[in-house]
Parts: sequence; C-alpha cells; structure tokens
Amino acid sequence: MVEQLNLLNQGQIISTALHTEMERSYLEYAMSVIVGRALPDVRDGLKPVHRRILYAMYELGLSPDRPFRKCARVVGDVLGKYHPHGDQAVYDAMVRLVQDFSSRYPLLAGHGNFGSVDNDPAAAMRYTETRLGAIAFETMLEEVNESTVDFSANFDNSQQEPVVLPAKLPILLLNGCSGIAVGMATNIPPHNLNEIVDGLIALIDQPDISDEKLMKLIPGPDFPTGGEIIDGKGIRDAYLTGKGIIPVRGVATIEELKPQKKRSRSKTAIIVTELPFQVNKAGWIEKVADLVNQGKINDIADIRDESDRTGIRVVIELKRDGNPQLILNQLYRQTALQSNFGVILLGLVNNKPCQLSLKEVLQEFLQFREETLTRQYNYELEDKQDKTNLLAGLIKALDNLDTVIDILRHAPDGTTAKTTLKSALEINEAQANSILAMPLRRLTGLERQKIEQEYDDLETRINQLKELLDDKKEFLKALKKELRSYKRKFGDNRRTKIITVTNTPPSAKTSSKKTKSQSPTLPLITSQELTDDAMVQISAKGKIYWQPQSAIASQPMIKQNTDLIIHQQRIKDKQEIIVILDSGKAYPLSVDDIPRHPTKQIIKRLISYSATKDNHQPINYITIHPENKHHSLVLLTTGGFIKRIAIDELDNIGNRGFTLIKLKPKDSLYSLFIAQQGQELVTATSGGRLLRHTINDENMSIMGKSAQGNMAVKLRLGEKIIGSTVVDKSENVLLISEMGYGKVVPVNNLRPLGTGKGGGLGSQSFRFKQKEDNLLTMLVPNDHKTVIVTTDSEQRFIVDVNKLFNNDGEKTMVKLANQEKITFALNWWGKS
Repeated sequence: MVEQLNLLNQGQIISTALHTEMERSYLEYAMSVIVGRALPDVRDGLKPVHRRILYAMYELGLSPDRPFRKCARVVGDVLGKYHPHGDQAVYDAMVRLVQDFSSRYPLLAGHGNFGSVDNDPAAAMRYTETRLGAIAFETMLEEVNESTVDFSANFDNSQQEPVVLPAKLPILLLNGCSGIAVGMATNIPPHNLNEIVDGLIALIDQPDISDEKLMKLIPGPDFPTGGEIIDGKGIRDAYLTGKGIIPVRGVATIEELKPQKKRSRSKTAIIVTELPFQVNKAGWIEKVADLVNQGKINDIADIRDESDRTGIRVVIELKRDGNPQLILNQLYRQTALQSNFGVILLGLVNNKPCQLSLKEVLQEFLQFREETLTRQYNYELEDKQDKTNLLAGLIKALDNLDTVIDILRHAPDGTTAKTTLKSALEINEAQANSILAMPLRRLTGLERQKIEQEYDDLETRINQLKELLDDKKEFLKALKKELRSYKRKFGDNRRTKIITVTNTPPSAKTSSKKTKSQSPTLPLITSQELTDDAMVQISAKGKIYWQPQSAIASQPMIKQNTDLIIHQQRIKDKQEIIVILDSGKAYPLSVDDIPRHPTKQIIKRLISYSATKDNHQPINYITIHPENKHHSLVLLTTGGFIKRIAIDELDNIGNRGFTLIKLKPKDSLYSLFIAQQGQELVTATSGGRLLRHTINDENMSIMGKSAQGNMAVKLRLGEKIIGSTVVDKSENVLLISEMGYGKVVPVNNLRPLGTGKGGGLGSQSFRFKQKEDNLLTMLVPNDHKTVIVTTDSEQRFIVDVNKLFNNDGEKTMVKLANQEKITFALNWWGKS
C-alpha cells in the first residue's frame, strides 16, 4: 500500500480545481443529452430513438406491403443493436409514431390499442403490432445506405447505424417535435404537407424570398386534432424569430337538441367537436365538471361524452335560461378549451443546438437534400458506369465470339485465358473477368439483344445523371418534381383553421370552400339614411360591424373584394337587432356584441342559432321601434305560404330564439317585413310572374305562432320565388333577368290577389327574349335609380335604370359576353 501511494505521488494524481471538473463533467453530460437524446436533427427531424426505431424496422423488412410484426420484437432489436436504454422508453416513442392524434403524418402503422386522446395508455408491446408507414418508407428509408448518408458504429462497435436518415421531406415541420434537454427545450408544431412543399418550391425558385411571401404559403401550424388558431401575431413571431406563443382553441358550436319525449321542450347545448393539440379530453371534461360543482361556471345542466371512432363530440347541455355565449366564453377562459402553444424552433445544426426561423429550417433541409441527392447521383453514376464497362466487354466478346472460344479452348488455365483475352480484345481486367463468368446461354441471339438494350438504357441514364450533376437548373427541377410527387401522394387538406377575433364568440362551422360566383343568400334590403352617429353594417358574406357615421360617409360602399354592404341601420345604446333565419326562428343580437370596424365578425358567430348542420341563413335584420308597435309582420316562405303575425310576438325573445312560423318539410322562410295596413306585398318568381297581395285584416288576417299560413303563390314546375317586397300602391318595382334585361313595373298595374287554398298565379309581367333566361331579382328603385350588378365572370357594373321608366317593354341593362350571366344585383346609393 505504501509503495502504491508513493507511485501515485510520483505524478499519477492530477490536481484539478473542483469547479473546473464540475463544469467539464456537466457540459459533457449536457451535450450528451442534447445531441444523443432530447433534441431533433434539423435535417431529418428525428431524435436518435426515433431514427433507430425506423432503421431497425427497415432492417427487419417491415415495409408497408409486408405483414405487421409484434412491437416487442421491434423493441428488442432496437435495444440490442442501437439504443441501450429502457424498453418502455423505446416503446413509448414507437407508440407516438403510430398515434394519428400525436403525429400529423404518422410514420408507423399499427394494429391494436395504441392509446387515445383521453390519455388512455397503449396496450403492452406483446399485444400490439406495427410496420413502417408509406410516408416513412418512401421519404426516409428507401435510399438509406452509406453512399447517401454517413454511418457510425453503434454503442458496442458491432454494427453500423446511420447518423441521419436521407429524408426527402422536412419531417421536423410536418410532424413537429417536443423535447426537454439540459438548459434548453424545443417545441415545434406540426404543419400541412401541401403548404410546406409549396414553401420549399418557392424557396428553390426564389432563394431570397421574403418572410411575408413565405408566410402566405405557410400561414401557420396544422395540428392533427384540428382546432382554431385565433391570432396570427404568435405565428409571425415564431416564424420570424423561432419563438412565439400561439393561442389555440377547440371548435364549439351551439345547437338545439331535439326533445326525446313528446311535449318536452328543446334544450340548448354547446357541442365541442375538436380540442386543442395535446389536450386530454377526459381530463378536460373532468375539469369542466369540477368548475360547475365549485360554482365557477353556472347554467350547465349536464355534460356527456358522445365521442366515437368517427371523432370527438362532447355535449354540454345548458339550463333553460343559460346564455350559451357567456358559458362558452367561460370555458375558453377557465379551461384548456383555449390554450397556448409555445413555439420554440430549436434543432441540431451540425450537432449544435440552434434556434431557427421558419425560413432557416427550410433552407437547412434544402441544403441537406441537395447534399444527399448529389451523393446519390454520384453513387448511381459510378454504378452505372461500372455496369456499362462490363456490358461493353461482353458485347466485344460476342462480336469476336470465335476468337474467344478459341482462346478458352487452348488456354491451360483461367489466368492464362484472362491475360490472352485482355491482349486479344483490348479489354481491362474487370471486363475479362465478366467474360469468363458469362454463362453459355448469353451467347444466344435473344440474350445478345438484351445486353445491347441494357447497354443503351444505361448510357441514357448516365447522360441524365451527368446533366443533373453538371446543370444546377436541371438538378433543382428534378428536386421540385420529386416534391410535387409527394404532395400529390401524401398531401391532404388543412385541419386547423386560422381566424382573427377580438372577443370570444362561439365558433360556427362555416364552409371554407369558395365558388367563383356565389350569389349571397342574404336579402337585398334598402339602405337607410346616414344620419345617426353610429351605423351597423352587414355585408353580403354575413359580416357585421359598426362604425361612426363620419367613417361611412368617407368610404365607398364597393369594397375591393367581392363583398358588398347590403344592409345598414342606426343603432342606439342597449338596442337589439332581431336576426331572422330561414328556419323561421328569430334571435336577438345585442349591440354590445357587435365589433367595431375594421374587425369583422361573421354574424353567425354572434347569435345562438339552431341546426348548424343544416346551414340556416339569416334572411332579415329588424329593430322594433316604439313608432311601429302598431304594425305587423308579414312572412313569405319559399313554398309560397304567406303569414301575418302581431309584432308584439317579438317582445322579450330569449337566447334560445323564437319560432315565428311552422314550416312544412323542405320549406323555408324566404322573407319577413314590418308592414302597415294597406301596403302591398309584391312577390316575383323566376318565370317572370308578379303577385300582389294587399296587407289588411280582411285579406291577410293575424295568425298565431303555431300556424303555417295560407298558400298565396302557386309555383310552376322548376319555378322559384326570387324576390319579395312591401311597397305602397304608388311605387314601382324593378325586374332584372339573368341575361341583363330589365323592366320597371308600376305596382298599380298589378291585379290584387287573395290568399287561400290553391294560391294565386298572378300576372306575367316579364317576357323573356331568350328561352334560357330567367328572372334574377326584384328591387324597389331608390332615389338615385342606380343598380350595381355582378356577373358570373366576376365583372361588376353600376347601371343607370332611368331609361327603363315610362317604357312598357324589356330593355337591355347590361351587355354581357356569350354565356355570361348576372348573379347578383343590389341598389346602389353612390353616384353612377
């Protein structure tokens, strides 16, 4: 022992400061965790454990066209060959690669129980089965070899494993990634494949593309569970700096549930169909129940989870007097129905952790893809050249077959034969070996033809490869072609919507599909005079907002886009606007809920309405003033029924709405007007007929809310109602056809009709000059006597209709091109 201590004292002990040793050891540990476990590589978007799982499955031959294999077998291979850590850690990573609610584009396919959004654990690995997904096999593993990417020794130097997979798509952005290292973390959201490919192609074409243009192609994350991103600022911060907070909320609609028992009243419910990414559904429901029990959220009667394999459906049933908008706002504020996704675009670049912008992530991937493609093309070129060299030797041997046979017949051994062949045919050693190894069947004529065809094909491919390697333009063209092919094969529609809101109204399911020229379903309501300080404006696309009168007077009513202001009215404090839907129900809309310009909210998001799935549309907006309390409401349905009710019926409408008319199946409310005794209801049909009904107690009596009204308009086959208005006898109506013809008709010229069984036919007031023409709409000319029309080719005209007055015939209003038609017409309050 003494001798040993003396030996140690002779220089075997190295004196080191404690803080220096701690610093060195800690940094080594930190870098080991950062590089070897927690952070993804920006090139293939994978952490080591995911990369090793995929490569081990590739070695096992678990391609998408092969049978599934037990997960326990795969985990065993990963542990034994590449990843000497706990089996549960490997299995958990594998499970996430299978879950379609965790990965936007799952890299593995699975059989069995792999968990759920309720945070249910997956079944044990001995029960579940897996294999590679098509996107993983084709875009990450098909070209994995030492000629494409670098390999390194595994933990015991017994095998080689890829340092990175030759990814053909930026998986880091497609599936996202989260990880906590030492002193740093990453949290990258998933994105839509179509948008990412479009961004990559744009970056290839314009390497100096601005961030703004890039963000138009990639507007934001696309989570596998859907949801709504409600603010674009966090996205912009994340994409520009690599760090940002993105608010995400679930998708909730307000519906009226049909009563299960007769004579029972319908109930209002909030239906949640999508949750924010990584929100535990069962835990969220439990949280809501706790808040209700604690009295922090009131007016919730029941919570039911009706989710199934087709998707999420959580029903939150409200009490009779519950305000659905208020309750939904409370759910957004107090639960994970609205949560923040903190973006940190952190990944390994050359084995160093770097925080990157969106553009930098795409640039790093493209640089890596160019490197792998170059290596692949060079390897393939060498391989094809070697094969061409051998085939050239075979062809030369076949051309000199007698000489070859004579040499082989007289050669004492193989070495002598090889030397003689090289000299006689002027070939190299590889070609000589190929000739000596050639079977006799290759001497036949058919085999010779195959060799020559193979030689020509190889020469063609060699020329292509040389062009790709020498011409950068052709190289990038091939890269873009490859990206587009994967977009066609694996791309899908965006699941997460991006919206902008200023308050927290309930979400509504509105279609995101745009048609080229879709006529608005809202009515054409005459604008009121701009005299008050504040005006509510409603557009043809259903957007509603208010702004000061001075702002309205200084702006044009034609917007630069295809939206038009079709209704505006004065508002006062605490006044309500009553919204009438084509379902026959009326709902109150508080002025306090209407946002101020320029923030515009779809009106459907501000009212509680029934049967969202049936896509009921607003058809009118009215305000009850004290001066019209003695008036009545006149309703007209698309089926030709007319009904008149007392205006008092609209007093004290609750949030659940009020039914104004009982509709027959497939019938809907077309229009509703506030009318006085003695006024006229004029209705127009697509066939050019006008029907006039006088509004009085004798001809149109007051009915109760449960009545369906009287048949007053008898429609012919293929005919429909295209307009209705309440006017005085001395006024005129303007008729406009789809092909641009117009006519002014005095109301006094129409014969009054009665309401009753069978309905009326009215009078043919418009004669069509072409058989395929139809009446489009009916307007009441305003003081300016100008009309704005829109065609199906998105042309817009302001037309002076003065020339149509004092004329009995139909005249051309707008000259249209061949097959062009008018789709929309509206009174124009500006100057022509």
